[in-house]
Amino acid sequence: MLGKRQSKGAAVISIVLNGEQRQVRSGSIADLVASLGLDVKKVAVERNREIVPRSTLADVALAEGDALEIVHFVGGG
Repeated sequence: MLGKRQSKGAAVISIVLNGEQRQVRSGSIADLVASLGLDVKKVAVERNREIVPRSTLADVALAEGDALEIVHFVGGG
């Protein structure tokens, strides 16, 4: 629900993440990546059709209506 406050005081916002509508706590892209259990060093992020440099993920705040694509790299053979 938009504008709703969670117990930690962070507002809940609506974004599109990898093509799916999601309700998430406001914060930085790095916060979102961490909440998904992903390593910031092993992801590529596109926000509103623009690549976000990994070095700025902690500085870029999520905004209502953002469209994000997050790709994570996994090793294997």
